Amino acid sequence: NHQWVLANRPTEAVTIDNFAPAETGVSDPSPGQILIKVTHLSFDPSMRGQIAENPGYAAAVPVGGVMRSMAAGEVIVSRHPDFRSGDKVTGMFGWQEYALGDPADEALQIKKIPDGVTVEMALSVLNFTGLTAYFGMLAVGQPKSGDVVAVSGAAGATGSIAGQIAKIKGCRVIGIAGGAQKCRWLTDVARFDEAIDYKNERVSRRLRACAPNGINIFYDNVGGEILEAGLSNLAVGARIVLCGAISGYNSGGLPPAPRNYMALIWKSATMAGFMMNHFSERYATASAQWAA
Repeated sequence: NHQWVLANRPTEAVTIDNFAPAETGVSDPSPGQILIKVTHLSFDPSMRGQIAENPGYAAAVPVGGVMRSMAAGEVIVSRHPDFRSGDKVTGMFGWQEYALGDPADEALQIKKIPDGVTVEMALSVLNFTGLTAYFGMLAVGQPKSGDVVAVSGAAGATGSIAGQIAKIKGCRVIGIAGGAQKCRWLTDVARFDEAIDYKNERVSRRLRACAPNGINIFYDNVGGEILEAGLSNLAVGARIVLCGAISGYNSGGLPPAPRNYMALIWKSATMAGFMMNHFSERYATASAQWAA
């Protein structure tokens, strides 16, 4: 069983030196367990926090432990009545070639991939990425038809879905991303109304031009200066959804606070963070609606 384990904790940007290859034997499943051949791995921003010394909301991956991640694969041996050899599944299998587990173990989150759903969809839009965008936009942002919505990190996995949800709800959507290629993808493929290239444009100025009456929802995945640009362009009663702050993940310390947070007072606005697991009782309903 070939694995990648955490060799040491990064203090700044993650490099290959933070990981090391390892090998273990492959055990036969006990009654109630299944053995999975892992075929696909998911790489998510939240994984950066899980290899930090103080990860926050999730337990830290131990040094020497298999890197934690969602993954997909095929059941090759089953001793569980609800699974059979050949079933395609997703779960928290980690960076390894084989995974052994009990589907009743909630920490593993093992689920069958339905017929007609690709592995890529099962790991992204129909999994944590999609549900994060779903709850963040709908439950926290509460979009209404006609709202102006801005999304930072808009070409990323969660941001791109959050923006498309807002479009479905009848909103005008502005995406912030890095580089002309990503911005073209936002407008041409994801059907955002506007795209702002933060690498080559002044974000606050472009937001003002795209939304002269202000932004009703700012869905933030970045933090830092991008969050400040959003705060500078709010409409009265705006909602800021804090999904992530990727600009500070490699800083080695606390990210800088927004200097212009007083805009929340001036605009009678709210700023709320959320965690997807706070909506766990709604997963089944949301997944069914989202898949449809």
